[in-house]
Amino acid sequence: MKAFRDAFALSAAEVDERTPPGTVRILSQQEDSTSSISGHLVKFPKPSSSPRDPLNFPLWQKIAALLVASLYAFIGNYTASSIAPVLQLWFSAYPQEPKPFSELSYIIAVNLLCLGTSNVWWVPLSSWMGRRPVLLIATLLMTLCSVWCAEAKTFASLIAARALQGAGAGASETVAPALIGDLFFIHQRGRAMAVYTIFLSSGSLFGGLTGGYLGYGHGWTSVWWVSTALSAFVFLGVAFFVPETLFDRNTVDNASTSSVVEGKETNTTEVEIQQQTTNSTHEPFTFLQSLSVNVGKHPHARESLVSYFLRPWKTLALPGTWVVMLHYAGLVGGIVTISLIAPQILAMPPYLWGANVGLINVGGVVGCLVGYLYTYLLADSRLKSQAKQQRRGMAEAEDRLPTLFFPLFVATSGFFVFGFCAQYPGPTRWVGLQFGYGMVSFGLTQVPSVGFNYLIDAYTHLAADCFTMVTILRSIIAFAWTFFVATWVQDRGAAEPFGIFGMLMGIFALVTVPLWMFGKRMRIATSAKVAR
Repeated sequence: MKAFRDAFALSAAEVDERTPPGTVRILSQQEDSTSSISGHLVKFPKPSSSPRDPLNFPLWQKIAALLVASLYAFIGNYTASSIAPVLQLWFSAYPQEPKPFSELSYIIAVNLLCLGTSNVWWVPLSSWMGRRPVLLIATLLMTLCSVWCAEAKTFASLIAARALQGAGAGASETVAPALIGDLFFIHQRGRAMAVYTIFLSSGSLFGGLTGGYLGYGHGWTSVWWVSTALSAFVFLGVAFFVPETLFDRNTVDNASTSSVVEGKETNTTEVEIQQQTTNSTHEPFTFLQSLSVNVGKHPHARESLVSYFLRPWKTLALPGTWVVMLHYAGLVGGIVTISLIAPQILAMPPYLWGANVGLINVGGVVGCLVGYLYTYLLADSRLKSQAKQQRRGMAEAEDRLPTLFFPLFVATSGFFVFGFCAQYPGPTRWVGLQFGYGMVSFGLTQVPSVGFNYLIDAYTHLAADCFTMVTILRSIIAFAWTFFVATWVQDRGAAEPFGIFGMLMGIFALVTVPLWMFGKRMRIATSAKVAR
């Protein structure tokens, strides 16, 4: 607490002069007669001279890895949600084992729980043995367990298969974004994460959209076989296109790199503007070499495996982790709950949509696409604009946060819209259900794009550990909401639970304001925990 007291006792001028992790120069400091800052971008993190450095990989290789990581996130969420519209088919698929709908919801709930909690081991392993072997193991597990789901003969067997299938999908929400952070410079991450986010957010929506047609048209097991095919496809994508990106630049000899550094402060996180790099001291590094699989401890792992297992829990001392954790948990919990409840509402009078119940996800898809455009246009441009106009070339991690304000307001309102339209059904109220779903989806796209980027910028090498805690709370809330919401809606109607969800989301959204206003002071206070 003393570190926080000291940080909040600093004057505004003293805070401006400090450069904790998350404060970096991204524009060169070249003043003209009007004292403006030039638009010359500075690369951060500073790439080493090694061809093994993921920042030095060819652009096509970075894009290929980004697309595969994004596709993994899409398929992980697709497999989780595609069964939701066809839960009613359980009674024909397993007539010997009838279950009430409240128990059938466990098929989704346990998958979501394991999707998040599995990162307790995926992230430490990825920091110890490398990103690539973990992604290979996880995608293979997801593929094999999708086959198990199709072949399961009992409810207990299906629940076990779904739990491990969710565990296989878990690395898509922590190791995959960490890999993206390894590959791209700070001024590129916003748009790269926007691509990842559109895949991540739309996976559950397309799962709900297509699952109904698959199940009603081709039978219960068709949903699982499609999940198997998609999972196998992404496993092959990881095998052939995702390189190892775990790399410690501090261990690389940069004696061959000469640079010109702009700026006068010796304690500022400055970045070389011009580099003349020779790779004469480094052996050639081919594409095939980048696809090698490390067994055991990675050469660039700096800590023991036990230390990596403990590190995620230490990130709970970082305020940004809590803010992103609450945002993501509330929005994903809402999306999953809507995707579970909406098909049941539309299957009953006055709607009677039958196999078309999955069309409720059209609203979510539209909201997701609009959110992607919003994020893609603003994520990096705002950061660079603030650096150029107000900070003399310096970028603060908090410069991204105002992008969240409008989407969080829209998403919070979406809970109320959906809840009240579901409470009072009518021939045209499905439009309100679509709008409410779309509003929540619009908000959801911002959290990985903006929130995850904030964690990468502010907490650098601890970002993957922050992602672990974010996904754990997200999975617990999503599990809890789906576990009891079906009974709650049946007993009390939809307005009460979704009204409470909206109230909670509003509270979660408001905690963004103090992080935006005092985030740099908090980073100053926690800089000793973040610095390597």
